[in-house]
Amino acid sequence: MSSDVVLLEGDGIGPEITKSVVRILDAAGADLKYHAFDIGQTAFDKCGKLIPEETLDAINEFKVALKGPVTTPVGKGFRSVNVSLRLKYDLYVNLRPAKSIPGISKFQNVDIVTVRENTEDLYIGEEKEIAGGFEAIKRITEKSSERIIRYAFDYAKKHGRKKVTCIHKANILKKSDGLFLSVFEKVAGEYQGIEADSKIVDNMCMQLVMYPEKYDVLVAPNLYGDIISDLIAGLVGGLGLVAGANIGSDAAIFEAVHGSAPDIAGKGIANPLALLNGACMMLDHMGKRDVSSRIQSAVSKVLQSKTHLTQDLGGNATGEQFAGEIIRCL
Repeated sequence: MSSDVVLLEGDGIGPEITKSVVRILDAAGADLKYHAFDIGQTAFDKCGKLIPEETLDAINEFKVALKGPVTTPVGKGFRSVNVSLRLKYDLYVNLRPAKSIPGISKFQNVDIVTVRENTEDLYIGEEKEIAGGFEAIKRITEKSSERIIRYAFDYAKKHGRKKVTCIHKANILKKSDGLFLSVFEKVAGEYQGIEADSKIVDNMCMQLVMYPEKYDVLVAPNLYGDIISDLIAGLVGGLGLVAGANIGSDAAIFEAVHGSAPDIAGKGIANPLALLNGACMMLDHMGKRDVSSRIQSAVSKVLQSKTHLTQDLGGNATGEQFAGEIIRCL
């Protein structure tokens, strides 16, 4: 596979954490060729577009991108940058692993992978005005449901996972979520040896904060997957630690899942770990698992030593110092 990567620094803290992550990747011998392009508020300030055409063309050409956090203006008629990219390249899988970190996470028994459908549900953004308000369209199709559910079971099989849980609200949304659940039950029957169960989304939230050790791989429609994956991030230490992958048949974008945090931009205190974890997922995707493993091992050493940690992890190091310590431990 090519070593070309589209590098999207984003805005806010994006440029500084991207710089740290690239330093680590280079020090680990990732041997990547970066193609940097603007996206988000930075791009909008330059050309009036949140996603310039040259950025889209680059992703289309190189197929793999590492994306820092971006700002989408709220309530001003702009579609989310993330949603736009997912729909543009049919990145139907949102993959969010979360695992407890000894000494950091409040819960020490979490090892959950959320597989979220990435192109349908309320996130299609189709809203219309009605008398006295608005209504939004929730779209669930059999085709998209089957491919994300099948991805979840294939992921479980490939990675030695034992259980896949379907999240839904079919007790109320009997047709849309009912379809998602019925497809899950059909597909589950094809995967012998992998336990399958389902949970109503509100009950799932309660179960996760009481018994997270009972869950393995979760598969969900777009909205529930978005909410649940952030909840799980809170169990292991917050959004500053977890990453996400947006994967389609022809392209993949890897990212930190947190926001652009403009209030701390330029102060040097931003933690690059979430984006680094996204970069490790990218390396795995590119067949560079040995480099990814080396980086993850170094990160574990730094976290266990409890030195050179950023403020959000209880230390007082800058993001650059944290990255430098990871490089020292490679």
